[in-house]
Amino acid sequence: MALDVTEATFQRDVIERSRELPVVVDFWAAWCAPCRALGPVLEKAAAEREGKLALVKLDTDANPRIAAAFRIQGIPAVKAFRDGQVVSEFVGAQPAPAVARFLDALLPSEADGLVETGDEAALRKALELEPGRADAAVALARLLAERGERDAALSVLGNVAGSFAADGLAARLRLELDDPELRAAFAALDAGELQRGLDGLIFAIAAGAPERREDLRRAVVGVLDELGVEHPLARESRRKLASALY
Repeated sequence: MALDVTEATFQRDVIERSRELPVVVDFWAAWCAPCRALGPVLEKAAAEREGKLALVKLDTDANPRIAAAFRIQGIPAVKAFRDGQVVSEFVGAQPAPAVARFLDALLPSEADGLVETGDEAALRKALELEPGRADAAVALARLLAERGERDAALSVLGNVAGSFAADGLAARLRLELDDPELRAAFAALDAGELQRGLDGLIFAIAAGAPERREDLRRAVVGVLDELGVEHPLARESRRKLASALY
């Protein structure tokens, strides 16, 4: 059976719990016939995935503030939460196969588990299942580079599109090969001396040969992407990067 949640328990049972596993909220009301049709379908599908996700129900009539906060305009409405945020949703009664696909999309894939394992064999298998997957490719390329297989690492990264992390690592592998000063900047980054490492790379953009500028930019952007926009160093380093480039 699905857990009934209220305005008093929503934060604990949905928002906070969704940081541990996906939480699916069925917004319903007793008078709603489609809600009564969808409820058993959801409960059966969730029971088949017990331990992998949680299903809860919220009566929109009894909890109007929560319904309003999530802009519920028609019911049944189903919203899936992960890490405190809505990540997927649908409105209206759905057949069992559609509900199953909705729930399965919330669960970690086989490749997700392999990437989390992190060893070389697992990462290679993840890339077989999902070619071009950025997090697997970057992790594998780092393993290969650490043991000196630079060309193999670049080959792995070459199959990834649209990833700042992959582009940044590939740029690093090209740049640090023949330049002691750049190797020192990357070594500083590896040692956690972020300011020194980023400043070294950004200085090289302003002072270095034009043909290296794009790889240097990619290397810096890759580091900033990994740090995230909220990191205190990111904003200042982006300003310095823009100044060096333009």
